[in-house]
Amino acid sequence: MDQEAIFAPMAAMALLTFTVLLLVPIARFRAAFAGQVTVDDFKLGESPGVPANVSLPNRNYMHLLELPTLFFPVCLMFYVTHRVTVASIDVAWAFVALRLTHSLIHVTYNDVRHRLVAFTLGNGALGALWVMFFAQKGA
Repeated sequence: MDQEAIFAPMAAMALLTFTVLLLVPIARFRAAFAGQVTVDDFKLGESPGVPANVSLPNRNYMHLLELPTLFFPVCLMFYVTHRVTVASIDVAWAFVALRLTHSLIHVTYNDVRHRLVAFTLGNGALGALWVMFFAQKGA
């Protein structure tokens, strides 16, 4: 098994994070040009006066900096211990796909029930990666 294959889902997760990061200033500048917000609305993060459609990309970006902090290390653990398998790569890709789904729902139509399903399944995939790592015997 090509151990470096684990880097592909890691790269995709990083790409998703940077893509959502780009949405933050786009939403903020659009709102500023439309007169919906001022610079002062962002002095301490986001004031309560910031419209939801402007806050959503930032909230989603924050989500992408939370749970994935457990994704990157477990992927690196698989790599450095030479335990990368087809199954670990498949589960890593499942996590990325579910985080992408969560992000798409969050920054578009934002149905909390749909987000919850994607979020919960993503948590399960990430939990499965950790279980797989510690359940697997060293190579």
